[in-house]
Amino acid sequence: MAGTGEARRLPRVRGFAEWPVGRPAGAGPDAAPVTPKTEGRQLRHRVPRSAHAELVLDASRPDAVAAVEESGRGRIPELTPIRVGRMAATPFAFLRGSAGLMAYDLARTPMTGVLAQICGDAHAANFGLYGDARGGLVIDLNDFDETVEGPWEWDLKRLAASLVLAGREAGADEDTCRRAAHGAAGSYRRTMRLLAKLPVLDAWNAIADEELVSHADAHDLLGTLERVSEKARANTSGRFAAKSTEATQDGGRRFVDAAPVLRRVPDAEAHEVAASLEHYLTTLSEDRHPLLSRHAVHDVAFRIVGTGSVGTRSYVVLLLDHRGEPLILQVKEARSSALVPHLVTAGLDAPEVDHEGRRVVLGQKRMQVVSDILLGWTTVDGRPFQVRQFRNRKGSVDPAALAADQVDDYGRMTGALLARAHSHSADPRLIAGYCGKNEELDEAIAAFAVAYADRTEADHTDLVAAVRAGRIAAETGV
Repeated sequence: MAGTGEARRLPRVRGFAEWPVGRPAGAGPDAAPVTPKTEGRQLRHRVPRSAHAELVLDASRPDAVAAVEESGRGRIPELTPIRVGRMAATPFAFLRGSAGLMAYDLARTPMTGVLAQICGDAHAANFGLYGDARGGLVIDLNDFDETVEGPWEWDLKRLAASLVLAGREAGADEDTCRRAAHGAAGSYRRTMRLLAKLPVLDAWNAIADEELVSHADAHDLLGTLERVSEKARANTSGRFAAKSTEATQDGGRRFVDAAPVLRRVPDAEAHEVAASLEHYLTTLSEDRHPLLSRHAVHDVAFRIVGTGSVGTRSYVVLLLDHRGEPLILQVKEARSSALVPHLVTAGLDAPEVDHEGRRVVLGQKRMQVVSDILLGWTTVDGRPFQVRQFRNRKGSVDPAALAADQVDDYGRMTGALLARAHSHSADPRLIAGYCGKNEELDEAIAAFAVAYADRTEADHTDLVAAVRAGRIAAETGV
């Protein structure tokens, strides 16, 4: 008869939870389980949710110019003025390029000690659309250069502060900007609560993209998302190749200089990048090899990338199939995460990293529901690189260009996406137990976001003044 027998005693299997799940070691069968939700609630006694409003800037904090110069170390010197010029454009742009400076500040804020695989640079412009293997579009976090295991609060606070800055740039009033930050935190909290209630397998893939708008109550964004989706579908390797390459006499194609963003490289450099793809293949699942084996490498060019990455080494590699149809790979330098020294300051262990490209790729796969099927890594001239598809039907919402009544919708949507990403590596029951049902955490995160946006505006003003005074070089319009 069901329920009368004893459970089979099986050995402890490394990597799996203990059975019975949640029961203290040595406790009797009637002992109440210590659940992750209970543990999360208990964390509130040590770190009250209201404490997340705190922003304390110590006297040793580097100024804006020093922070920009420090983050430029190891980059290509002639490109750093372009990076400075982009950061000097607006306060939101400054925030986008200063993940390390914000990590310095976050390391001095209250933390629960609950760790997740975090993006490390989860500002509002680092969410977007990209293509899956079957031609559909996925929306998720899409930049993982700084990813590490770290405090989940750091990602949420960076997202909230960026929403305030983006809203201000979009012309929204202060109530709307604060509401966007508050909404992002609230959506994060509610999404974690939802995921915590579901069976693990269901939670892992919960909130499919077609359900996202309804889940986040972001209906005012529908028109914007449809327009971005339409552009993303046309943003392909073929379209880029049509604009950026030319036919060669032997029937192939090659890149065309478009300085300073795209430039051809010397043969020796091109050969080294192309040769690195042999190691890249070993980092892919073997079922991807036949796909790439039907393409030939035709050319390599250097291409400048986004605000935070300007000055790093980044190449595009042109592959053609038997019909001459292009597939373009991006081979992008992977530097150490800007968060690492600040994790140590916060009393956390520095991650053990054997290859920075591998760190980026594995971090991305741990956070996204669906990832690029050609994600991998390699080494060029002793430097680590990540490899991915370029222009894989990518599209993004510019949060600073949204209508004022859409900023809070965008905040709720990105907050839900961030929670979904964190839940793959951190138990949602633990974070949900801490966040709770009421809006105490939402209020604290919103207060922090406004204060940090004010600080970022002051940093931006200092950078602009330094550029005008000639203290630091900047090139605009690139």
